[in-house]
Parts: sequence; C-alpha cells; structure tokens
Amino acid sequence: MSAYLAFDYGASSGRLMLCTYDEAAKTIDMQEIHRFPNDPVWMAGHFYWDFPRLFHEMKQGLKKVAQMDVNVDGIGIDTWGVDYGFLDADGRLLSNPFCYRDPKNDQGMREMDQVHDFAEFYKIAGLQKMDFNTAYQLYYDVKHRPYVFDAAATFLFMPDLFAYMLTGEKVCEYTIASTSQLLDAKGRCWSEEIMDMVGVPKRLFPELVMPGTVIGQLSPQVQEETGMGPVPVIAVGSHDTASAVCGAPIASENSIFMSSGTWSLIGMEIPEPIINETSLAYNFTNEGGVEHTIRFLKNITGLWIIQNLKKKWNQTMPEIGYPEIIQAAKEAERTHFMIDPDDPRFSAPMDMVKAVQSYCEEHGQGKPETIGEIAIAAYNGLGEKYRQNVEAIETMTGKTVDVINMVGGGTQDKFLCQMTASRTGKKVLAGPIEAAVVGSVLMQMKATGQLASLAEGREIVKRSFPIEIFE
Repeated sequence: MSAYLAFDYGASSGRLMLCTYDEAAKTIDMQEIHRFPNDPVWMAGHFYWDFPRLFHEMKQGLKKVAQMDVNVDGIGIDTWGVDYGFLDADGRLLSNPFCYRDPKNDQGMREMDQVHDFAEFYKIAGLQKMDFNTAYQLYYDVKHRPYVFDAAATFLFMPDLFAYMLTGEKVCEYTIASTSQLLDAKGRCWSEEIMDMVGVPKRLFPELVMPGTVIGQLSPQVQEETGMGPVPVIAVGSHDTASAVCGAPIASENSIFMSSGTWSLIGMEIPEPIINETSLAYNFTNEGGVEHTIRFLKNITGLWIIQNLKKKWNQTMPEIGYPEIIQAAKEAERTHFMIDPDDPRFSAPMDMVKAVQSYCEEHGQGKPETIGEIAIAAYNGLGEKYRQNVEAIETMTGKTVDVINMVGGGTQDKFLCQMTASRTGKKVLAGPIEAAVVGSVLMQMKATGQLASLAEGREIVKRSFPIEIFE
C-alpha cells in the first residue's frame, strides 16, 4: 500500500484526504482526516482569504496524520484559480490575499478595458473574460495599491503559497497559472507582453513547473511542529478543475467533462489551444491541463446559487436541506421560471432569494414564490446553459459529443444529473464525487514513479469508484 495526502480547498470548506493505493488490486481508497471552514472573510468592504488560519488548519491535519501508522509518499494541494499573495524579500506574506469574489475586481476589469481591448489579451492567453482573472486583479493593484510593488519580491498563486509555507520553495504550477490571463497559451509560458499591458514587474514571477513535479520536502520547522518526516510536496494539477478533469474517467476524445460544484466547468480535453474569432465570440477559455493537455472550457456559475438559496432559507428554516430543496423543485406547480446563472447579480448577493425573484420579474416571467419555484428557476437556468455550451463545443471542435463525464460534488444531486442528460440529449456518466482529490493522487503517483500515464490512472479510477449513468 502507498499513501498520499491531498489538501483540497473549496468554496466553503477545506479538507485533508488520506488516499491509499492498493498495488495488488490497483485501486484507490480515501479517508477524510481533517475538515475546516474556508469561508471568505468580509472585512472593511473587501473579501479576503483567511490565510494564516487556513495554514494553521493544514498543519493540524498533518499532526493527525503523524499520529497514524502510515508512511506518506507525497502531499498535493489544489484550490480554485486566479487568487494570489505577495511575499517580501524575506519570504513574509505582505497581506491576506483577496478572494476572487471581491467587488474591486469589476473595477479593475472596467479600467483595463479603457486601455486595452480584451481581444489583445485573448489572442495570447486564450482565456475567458471574467472580472476576477488575475490580470484584472493585478491591474487594480497597479492602479490603486502601487505601494505593494515597493515591498513585493515574489508573486505566488494560492496553492503555491501553501506549498511555499510547507517547503520554503517558490514556484508557480502551470495549471493554476493558466487561469490568470498572464500566460501565453500556445507557448505554455509567462507572457511578457501581457505583463507589460498590465504594468506588473516581471521580476515577481517564479519558474513555472508542470504537474507531477516534486517541489520540495517539508521544511525542518514544519516537520518539527507537525511530527511528520521529510515528505515530498508535489505539484499536482493545483487548479482544482485541472485535478478534477485529471480524475475524470473520460470515455473518449469526443467526450465532454463537466466539473460540477460551486462552479460548473464544461469543456473538452484537447492537445492544443483553440484561439480564434469563434472561440472569442463564444468566450471560451484555454486552461492548462495535466500531461500538457488543454482544458477547452466555459466557466458557468454552478451550484453556488442553490448553496446560497439554502443559506438564506436556513436563516428561518434550519430544517431545509438539499434533499428538501430538490424535492420542492420536482413538485413545483409553476415550472417555467428560468434565470441566467451568469447574470452579475448572482455573483455575491446578500439575499439570493431576492436576486432570483427580481431576475424573473424583470424578464416577464412573474415572481416565483415557493421554495420549489425559486429552485426550479436556478435548475432550469443551469440546464439551458449546459445545452448551449455543449452545442458550442461541437461547433468549435467539429466533433459530435458522445458522453458527458460529470464529476465533483454536483454529481450527488441526481436531479441535476438527469436534467443535464435531458437538456443536452447526451448520456451522462456521473462520478467520482471526489474527482479533484483523485486527480491530485494520480499526479503524485506519477511523480513517484507508480504511474506511467494518465490513461493508466483513469483505468484505476474506473475500478475504484462507482459511476452512475443517466440517459
């Protein structure tokens, strides 16, 4: 048996998973060791990562593992893209990093649009236009926080920042960097042209490393504090979607992947970027994948809306859970309601219920009143978005999609899985739930020589986890 640790930081919680690989059976098993909150902190008009607390929780998890009878072969870290922190010349974190849902990002994008047309970025980075892209966040820093660059010596994305605190090594992993709008998508390298457009110093950006690279070992200080040994920290697909796609048992080159959770990311794994006027018009993104693949995809607001509806309803009805919401949606008397999940009002509203109701009223649908009517408006919107983007992928790639491989926490919502199959007219293979963790383990296994290729790893996934079919 070989053992690997996967830290996965999600939109509401982080967790440490212990994953064991049975070499005889060629299967992976996993166990949750430590879970902790990861809510963005709203402070003085901005959303922040609570980085010191999250790093503390990371070490608490390692302490628990150190008390177990297990020899750990590697540690991987993944989370969402675009966010970053700055280190000073002594390696100290300058400030808590901003969270991508911070309202300043829209200002950064609008101000950049006045100076450079988005098409200038797209022809190089091939990335979907979204206000939280790192390039826009950095442009805001350049214009409104220039003092940061007087003290900053190193720029690190969030998983790289956690890895630095564990090892003392400063690198930027390729898949997380590919979400930034700072890379040359075709060259798979930093774009100095984009850095000049943003106005950010090139000296800040460390070496890019590929998934499956050993970053370093746990530092002596971390070893002493946690009781762990000199375990290697490995660059996995540190963008959580890159790891989720890695862990998806993709059926064929004509299959679509859908990473379903707070966000829905729907796309196709391809060998080279697609960057042209059509992909720009569809606002599709070219993000880096493992084994030098490209994740040609669209970011769609996903179960974030349902999650925040539940949060609002729980203020007065704590007994309402996801099963109750799904059942109410199935039983709704009026089912015509439909929102656009990507409407800006759903990004970070204080009251998601009112946001859904106002959208429906403004678009001549009337006002959804019940839990079921409000929920079905969100589900209908997601299903329609999925259909539109499956058709867009077929248009741009010239392929006829055979299967949608749906992975992530959203696969637990069987109503959503069936709606996806029904709306798109495609077979849906749902699972594994913990695809990001699985993908992290596969790249760690590749780094340690236990795995020869991603194709071999996906066969292990098929043997290890149940896959449910929706026609």
